[in-house]
Amino acid sequence: MDEGRLPDADPARLRCLVRERTADLQRVKAEYDNYRKRVRGDRAAVREIAAANVLRTLLPVLDAVERTCAHEPLTPGLADIADTLRTQLGALGLEPLGQEGEPFDPGRHVALVHHVTPQQSELTCTRILRSGYRAGPHLLRPAAVEVTGPPSH
Repeated sequence: MDEGRLPDADPARLRCLVRERTADLQRVKAEYDNYRKRVRGDRAAVREIAAANVLRTLLPVLDAVERTCAHEPLTPGLADIADTLRTQLGALGLEPLGQEGEPFDPGRHVALVHHVTPQQSELTCTRILRSGYRAGPHLLRPAAVEVTGPPSH
């Protein structure tokens, strides 16, 4: 028997074997492609979670710098530190939440004070007591706000 030849050299049988092997290879390739996509997605999710965890631990530092800027004379050095910190945290995906005048959203805000006025039809953030932050889809901390709106029922 020749080394490179199949025992059954029937062309129909060989075509059938080629189709089977081709289908097997296509399945393996599709499984591998799906695996690569899953791994890529998992890596991105791990990076996103890791960045959110780092940002969450740095929020007290940002709060301290913001308080210092609000209550102390703003020296060039302090302004540079605050700007650099904000820029670098923003580059990692940190986004501030909470602006005066926006509608109250319990998914993004925590109301610490509620002023009642019948002139308003919805709760509105009237003062930001502590900024909230998010990184991508992750809420790191809701904004603590003062709200004004109709009486609750």
